[in-house]
Amino acid sequence: MQIINHRNTRGDTLIEVLFAVAVFSLVAVGSLSIMNQGAATAQRSLEITLVRQEIDAQAETLRFLNSSYIQAYQSGLTSYPGTPADEWHLIKAEAPADANISQLGTCTPPANSFILNTRTAKFVSPVGNGAPIAAKTYSQVVYDNFDNVTSAEGLWIEAISSDVDNSNNQGNAGYIDFHIRACWDSPGQSVPLTMGTIVRLYEPRG
Repeated sequence: MQIINHRNTRGDTLIEVLFAVAVFSLVAVGSLSIMNQGAATAQRSLEITLVRQEIDAQAETLRFLNSSYIQAYQSGLTSYPGTPADEWHLIKAEAPADANISQLGTCTPPANSFILNTRTAKFVSPVGNGAPIAAKTYSQVVYDNFDNVTSAEGLWIEAISSDVDNSNNQGNAGYIDFHIRACWDSPGQSVPLTMGTIVRLYEPRG
């Protein structure tokens, strides 16, 4: 009787074992893929939020410098030493009326691009310290312990000034369009992510 029971006790065949392993592998690989996609999506959403905050900080600093210039403006005066209004003149020098604005989606800042130190409300030239470089993680302005800009990673500003319009008594007013751009590599993306906005600020002239 024991021999009969032993013979009737049947183990798994090699095909059944291989089938079970194959099913487990498919489930495991699918689960890992979904987890990776979820993690990449979460990280990409966080990066977009952080980059948007960096862009907004640049825009608010531009508005502050513009307001300071308007408040201190005097016809014929071209310098306001030691004040935020003086930073506006540095910005204007990088905003010619014939400037070429790069296409949204490009990651190559033009020669006249610049960035702002949002902690001190200072203009940072693209030449030398503070020049736009590729983003290591996401587009951001990097500071040292003394609030000096050490680099602008994948973040820059392009500006173009309006032509002087003497019709309808508009010769004493104008505006500058600021194109704030960001470009960085994000996980799960074959091409860099880009983001941008345009800020138009009016100024007295003459």
